[in-house]
Amino acid sequence: MVESLLVPPSVLLVAPGAVPGAPETPDAAVAWHYGDPFAEQRAAAQAVAVLDRSHRFVLTITGAERLTWLHTISSQHVAALPDRRTAENLSLDLNGRVEQHFVMTDLDGTLWIDTEAETGPALLAFLQKMVFWAKAEPSGAPDFAVLSLIGPDAASPAITAALGIDALPGIYEATALPGGGFIRAMPWPTPHSYDLIVPRGDLAQWWSRLTGAGAAPAGMWAFEALRVAALRPRLGIDTDDRTIPHEVRWIGGVDAGGAVHLDKGCYRGQETVARVHNLGKPPRHLVLLHLDGSADGRPAPGDAVTAGGRSVGRTGTVIDHFELGPIALALIKRSVPVETQLDAGPCAASIDPDSVPAHDEVQAGRAAIDRLRGR
Repeated sequence: MVESLLVPPSVLLVAPGAVPGAPETPDAAVAWHYGDPFAEQRAAAQAVAVLDRSHRFVLTITGAERLTWLHTISSQHVAALPDRRTAENLSLDLNGRVEQHFVMTDLDGTLWIDTEAETGPALLAFLQKMVFWAKAEPSGAPDFAVLSLIGPDAASPAITAALGIDALPGIYEATALPGGGFIRAMPWPTPHSYDLIVPRGDLAQWWSRLTGAGAAPAGMWAFEALRVAALRPRLGIDTDDRTIPHEVRWIGGVDAGGAVHLDKGCYRGQETVARVHNLGKPPRHLVLLHLDGSADGRPAPGDAVTAGGRSVGRTGTVIDHFELGPIALALIKRSVPVETQLDAGPCAASIDPDSVPAHDEVQAGRAAIDRLRGR
């Protein structure tokens, strides 16, 4: 699939019970679980858990024009992003297909970006190549790493005291942390999700501080299970080289939790985004599949989803959820009825009807054509 160890194994893999992610997977450098995956998911969903995501690639952009410059080469409206605010963003190719998905937070004159380890170097190289005369300086930040704090009890006095702050930030807002770094609130994988970007040398200290305050250690299995249940795609696993933003729910401005603002221009791939929004509909859409848990084996990311032996899509993340059982994200042809009996690898599969987008909105371009034709 991808080279998995573009970052070294996490120092937190020495924590009690830590089981690393499988070799040659994107999560091989961090813990997949700590001995009880379902209890870890339950803690993240119902109490509070801390997760090691230090394999994320972190970079920074400094300079007075960092936001206005990035605005012109990416899909989100970030030219006037306020200080201590976060946004999700994409880099598209000329045909509007997704090349990069990243999270960005502007804090005290520095724009912090984190993304997947395997695509991070390419994103940094692209940004550096596109600077030209702008007052913007992209550079890698390997001395910083990501932890995630998930669960409703993240707001408990013990946790906020361990963080050294008075209160947690609101969604897509950020608060500086004592000793360097910051905490930001994200709308996924649960409504109570927070990322800490902290000095890499302080990872073990932060881990001890948060677990000591009551946060349960949880691995990437927990994060991925909650992410899949929330219908949030992961670049390179739930996307392929044909994916456009409309297919995977990345349309929307910052306040809508999207990564593509429909009222801005001047970015690569804009024509495809505008054409699909105004005139067409995406050829595929991201749905949740329920898998037959009694099957001998599970599909792998990229495996075909078939109906009557005919390929109708591709499998993305496959995971066991503590309440939903074996589930997966999949990109399925929009024309496939929700009740269709499917197979994903060795498993029978069914589409969760609540996960299917309606696609019934009136498109401005199509409505204008109909008016011209007297319809």
